[in-house]
Amino acid sequence: MIYPVLYGALGEFRMKRTDWLLETRKMRFEEAYVSYKRGNLTQGEAALLLCLCDRTFRCYLNRYDEGGLDALLDKRLVQVSYRRAPVDEYRKQVVRSTNKILPSLVKP
Repeated sequence: MIYPVLYGALGEFRMKRTDWLLETRKMRFEEAYVSYKRGNLTQGEAALLLCLCDRTFRCYLNRYDEGGLDALLDKRLVQVSYRRAPVDEYRKQVVRSTNKILPSLVKP
């Protein structure tokens, strides 16, 4: 099994931990799904392989059959937080904070 790379040798490639976990989960599900469809595993065995209960695995099977791997994405990770500040407000705050910091760094 090939897992996605979390860190490169010199830090040149860096994947967020949540993205890495999601990619790993998708690959493990594909392997379990293929083994289940071939008849090598039962639903219960495939669910145990993924550390899921049988019912959750059946829900995943239905979602996968309807929409593919994209249907299995955790929607909480894709949505923007309602608490997130708008971009223009964030930029104003950055400008304000740099204007306060930079003059204090310059010696008269």
